[in-house]
Amino acid sequence: MNTHDSGSDLAYLSATEARRLFDARELSPVELMRAVIDRAEQTEPVVNAFTERLFEEALEQARHAEDRFLGKGGLTPRPLEGIPVATKEKHAIAGRSLTEGSLVNVGATATENAPVIDRILEAGGIIHARTATPEFSIATFTHSRLWGVTRNPWNPDLTPGGSSGGAGASLAAGSTLLASASDIGGSTRIPAAFTGTVGFKAPYGRIPGVAPLSADHYRGDGPMARTVDDCVTFANVLAGPDPRDHVSLRPKLVLPTAYAPVAGMRLALCLRLGAYDVHPEVEAATRAVARALTDAGAVVEEIELPWTRDDLLISLAAHFSTVFGALVSEVEAKHRDRMTAYAAAFADTMAEARERVSYLDGLRVETRMQRELAEAMAPFDALICPTTAVPGLPAGDDLLGRLVVNGVDHGEPLWAAMTAPFNISNRCPVLNVPSGRSSWGVPTGVQIVGHTYDDPTVFRVGKALERLRPWAYTPDRRPPVGPRLR
Repeated sequence: MNTHDSGSDLAYLSATEARRLFDARELSPVELMRAVIDRAEQTEPVVNAFTERLFEEALEQARHAEDRFLGKGGLTPRPLEGIPVATKEKHAIAGRSLTEGSLVNVGATATENAPVIDRILEAGGIIHARTATPEFSIATFTHSRLWGVTRNPWNPDLTPGGSSGGAGASLAAGSTLLASASDIGGSTRIPAAFTGTVGFKAPYGRIPGVAPLSADHYRGDGPMARTVDDCVTFANVLAGPDPRDHVSLRPKLVLPTAYAPVAGMRLALCLRLGAYDVHPEVEAATRAVARALTDAGAVVEEIELPWTRDDLLISLAAHFSTVFGALVSEVEAKHRDRMTAYAAAFADTMAEARERVSYLDGLRVETRMQRELAEAMAPFDALICPTTAVPGLPAGDDLLGRLVVNGVDHGEPLWAAMTAPFNISNRCPVLNVPSGRSSWGVPTGVQIVGHTYDDPTVFRVGKALERLRPWAYTPDRRPPVGPRLR
């Protein structure tokens, strides 16, 4: 294949552009993989996004991908052929570690691939690295006793978020083109917001998961990328039924690759979701997004939801203490001494919650909140709101007390992210896209919330915003971590 211009910053190519260059034989998958590996070597000492590097295997797979694009062996290129993909360590790869960031699980190996791993490999994606999470993926930050602290490439004093923090950090750092993620309370959208990337929380059942939490209607696996087009491509690879997850939806939804402008759409703007205190810079960025949509011909109307903090606490406490929290509590009962302080504190909180609220208590509030959201959204095509209430969170902090950044108290850490309401209403698709960049040095994000199972609409709005307020990782819009590629 022809050699691509060595002056280009290959590691920051979009997957869409990389595929175009592969097809035109203007870039080799081997050349791209080497650029991504080089970028990882430059940034990982600071960012620490990866738990495992599979670089040698990836280069060999890139050579096979190159053969496909050259027409050797009669094999045709697949949707992700030759594209570097970093996968969350909790997404099991047969024969490799499956620790979920916990010392308790050191030595554990997976016996089969997670469905999302199979989808990536079947589509020709090349898994060159695995990404860090907090212990058991239970936090809005990413650090653990097993892997240390993962840092935000935009500002290493702050976290890239969690639990898919390694995924967001690697995308922002240029050490991958795509990254797998998951979301049970915001674990895709929070790191996407803090790293200036695109993260999709698919509606429940859209993308198959792993038992037993595949039956938890708050969670789901999904894609992260640097562009909306890349996220669409990746979502189309991951979606579809799988017999290992009987709630996975059929028939498979295939997202369009082209979208109409937003002119004529009716969009709701909700800044507080009823219960959150939003930082002025986050509010300003969200309003700027709304103005851009209005200028493009959409009708944007500001609304408020009747949700209270008590509503959210009852629903979340009842649900998490019964399902996910119960799993963590089982581990804590035997291995507390090997757990992080935040994981042990989570188990304690869940034990207390089980004494105070029942699953039925939670369902009563949850279904009321779902109705209130549906009624508020009924006149609109989608809803826009902030992804986080604050511009960032400190790296390495367990957030067991107050959230203090630069000496300023920003309140209880529980209310830093505005994502959990849409896990309560998890049939709604939600796309995070960048909304700006704060004085804290890291990006901010907005959530585009769709009606139940209306995935195309959130991508339509996201694609419009990408055109109206570009966030492409051009040379003057990249994190300062590591030497610039030349």
